[in-house]
Amino acid sequence: MAVFISGGGTNLQAMIDHIEKGAIPGKIEVVISSREDAYGLVRAKKHGIEGIYIGKKNYPDLEERENKILAVLEEKKVDLIVLAGYMSIFGEKLVEKYRNRIINVHPALIPSFCGKGFYGERIHQAVLDYGVKVTGATVHFVDEGTDTGPVILQKAVEVKDEDTVQTLAKRVLEIEHELLPKAIQLFAEGKLVIEGRKVRIIR
Repeated sequence: MAVFISGGGTNLQAMIDHIEKGAIPGKIEVVISSREDAYGLVRAKKHGIEGIYIGKKNYPDLEERENKILAVLEEKKVDLIVLAGYMSIFGEKLVEKYRNRIINVHPALIPSFCGKGFYGERIHQAVLDYGVKVTGATVHFVDEGTDTGPVILQKAVEVKDEDTVQTLAKRVLEIEHELLPKAIQLFAEGKLVIEGRKVRIIR
């Protein structure tokens, strides 16, 4: 696996924990960050995983950046890409080469509160502003669109009257930490079958 991050890397940590206790039959070969100062790179180093910064500052040209990412993935013989709080968009070349082998976690119930402009705390603020009673987390395959790929797993989180962006984000993140490792485990065990827009889980 290659894990892509942009920040603290708590979902990365959840993956590492599940791998170390034997729940996921796989290995993280590399962590790639779009930000040089991302704490997720520190987490990777603590667990002996190579971390690489490939961002807009050291690779300002999009095509050059994508080619560098592709070269790293090929060198590491990566089978699965996991986007764990990655704040950049993949180009079509990358998506095409790793079709149905890129998984993303999104802190809302897709197709609600997703797509361009919905990232980070903006999502939870939009949920609170709209007044919905339920939000949650979604793990899905990545395609050429933004948050438009087939859904693998979803779980709901109740929105409470007294919620702030921070309290809601905390509860949704706990669900992300549960769903993302589970989806990776199902992928590694060959239990995910994509049929059009639907993902069937083999029991």
